Amino acid sequence: MLPKLVVLTGAGISAESGLRTFRDSDGLWEGYDVYEVASPGGWQKNPALVQDFYNMRRRDVLKAQPNAAHKGLAALEEHFDVRIITQNIDDLHERAGSTRVLHLHGEILKMRSEYDDTTLYPVTGDIQMGDIAPDGGQFRPHVVWFGEAVTMIEPAVLEIVQADIFVLIGTSLNVYPAAGLVDYLRADVPRYVIDKKIPPVKDSGYHLIEKPATEGIEELMRLLLQ
Repeated sequence: MLPKLVVLTGAGISAESGLRTFRDSDGLWEGYDVYEVASPGGWQKNPALVQDFYNMRRRDVLKAQPNAAHKGLAALEEHFDVRIITQNIDDLHERAGSTRVLHLHGEILKMRSEYDDTTLYPVTGDIQMGDIAPDGGQFRPHVVWFGEAVTMIEPAVLEIVQADIFVLIGTSLNVYPAAGLVDYLRADVPRYVIDKKIPPVKDSGYHLIEKPATEGIEELMRLLLQ
């Protein structure tokens, strides 16, 4: 049985594919206040603005290509039972070839009714105001906004507690509940962190790889496969 390698990824792994990180230090995302475009209140106040914002993000994702970090993780499936937990809403892990990907914060290439968060529909074009789901609700992106429940957190915890090896890539550990997942690791699990700027990991048991994701994955592969 292959060792279980659990990887938690954030915006940093997709940045090298040209997708901007979730928000800059000034609290803006692509020039927008995040709460205007990523909260139920923003949706209630100006749903057309929110829809346009995610339509732009969807176009960006469709233009982007997986980078060497995404492809490196997919290649590790030859040697490990790789389980990816991602905070990203893009599909670059899947397009790179990873077969077991859990999206904590939703997927931009899926949509759902504003009334129902369980029935999902694929979407590659723009969602228009007036596009109505079978239940009568306006279609919206399948993305978890601030203030909404992260329903995939429990399946993610189940993966974390079973990890034989753990890797953290490109996440600041600022967004909860995702940031709390590392607290569920067993004490004896080897753990690695890859980031241009190492986040505040709580203990010194991490092997630190202070590099961009593409370079960091190269080093990780050498360490794991030596």
